[in-house]
Amino acid sequence: MKSTTFTYKDQDDVEIFVYKWEPDQAPKAAVQISHGLAEHAARYAHVAEAFCDAGYICYADDHRGHGRTAGDLTEATLEGNAGNLGPNGWQGTLNSIHELTKIIKKENPNIPVFFLGHSWGSFLGQDLIQEWGEEYDGAILSGTNGKMGKILIKTGKAIAKREIEKRGPNTPSEKMDRLSFKAYSKPWKKEPEATKFEWLSRDKEVVKKYIQDPWCGFISPGSLFYEMLNAFEKIWDEENERKIPKDLPIYFISGSEDPVSLQTRNLMPMIER
Repeated sequence: MKSTTFTYKDQDDVEIFVYKWEPDQAPKAAVQISHGLAEHAARYAHVAEAFCDAGYICYADDHRGHGRTAGDLTEATLEGNAGNLGPNGWQGTLNSIHELTKIIKKENPNIPVFFLGHSWGSFLGQDLIQEWGEEYDGAILSGTNGKMGKILIKTGKAIAKREIEKRGPNTPSEKMDRLSFKAYSKPWKKEPEATKFEWLSRDKEVVKKYIQDPWCGFISPGSLFYEMLNAFEKIWDEENERKIPKDLPIYFISGSEDPVSLQTRNLMPMIER
């Protein structure tokens, strides 16, 4: 496997950092990986290695406000950058992911392109295949969700909006963090030496590495949560869901105790629709 990196300027002139992993033989297909919230694409190197061993070429960008797109992966660059989606927020982030798809297709003509999104990346993926689903040969949505009460979304947006007004758009929001990441770990809060990240994985070493990574687990600003909740209203609208090509293969996968998918219970509404 050959591993390289590159950058490109998106439609808003934001420089996006990308990891590229190539198999030793000519690739039979390409996989575009979209990482989750408060992490970065380098964490998916082991996933890319498995794909490369199977003959796939892989690309993964650090989304806006994350990883090396936002800074140099040191704590000194966190303030004001972590979770800051930049111009046009969610839509700008989505457009930059689609721009990478176009780069992948240009570099790899005549082979299939698959999208793999995990957690937050899967929500971006749901929007992506509504907007440009015909450009992909399949999608994998990992640790995803397809349902949240309208009242809950509106309440969350109201809280996030107050946080933005009170603290500014790019200041970390402890309140929104308590309602999301910290809430996810409630089932494990009585475990010895519990952190707020037990929900990430059964593998304690994976959780440990995540906690030790300066660009993982940061507290996002209220603006990111507001943008994401607003996007939920968009992507779970039945009319928008019908924009997904009916012949696009979609594979859903989730951990059995993953709180993002409500222990997989919220995958079924997506499959049924």
